[in-house]
Amino acid sequence: MKKYIPNFLTISRIILVPVFIWLIYCVQSKEGIIWATAVFILASITDYFDGMLARKFKVISEFGKIMDPLADKILVLSALIALSIRLELISLVTVIVILIREVIVSLFREYFASRKIFIPANIWGKIKTFMQMVGTIAALLVYTIQATTDFRIFPQEYVYDVFNFYFWIIAIITWYSGFQYFFNIIGHKKK
Repeated sequence: MKKYIPNFLTISRIILVPVFIWLIYCVQSKEGIIWATAVFILASITDYFDGMLARKFKVISEFGKIMDPLADKILVLSALIALSIRLELISLVTVIVILIREVIVSLFREYFASRKIFIPANIWGKIKTFMQMVGTIAALLVYTIQATTDFRIFPQEYVYDVFNFYFWIIAIITWYSGFQYFFNIIGHKKK
């Protein structure tokens, strides 16, 4: 039974994405953004636990190798698009730059997975995912606090600049981790 828990957590993360999208776009109230933030945080926590439990139980599966990074990308990209289009906290250009890299790497990952070649995430890929999730959680929390209370973490005129700057740094790290992924592919093919 334990061997299925990591995959269950991965699937639950994918299932939470449409819930997050519905809450952030369709529930036009303060409660909607609060619940959307909570759902994103919960989904992010499942990412930590599915990897940790897979290593602990020694049940790293082909399903997990493919679906775990895909679930991360679906979750983060849906949130980044919402931060840009719905909440207007980051530039759409920033999101597109991150999106292009994620699509390219995902296509290569699927191509190699179909040939039973699995290139594990390198440290930069893990840093990228961590920073994307932390930045998204921070942006959602700041937006939630400022939309539902009179408390201001940042002056309103600086909120966009602060998060846009942070996500441009993430975009650079995202592309750097993509290049590292391709270097790992080249190294793997030489073996």
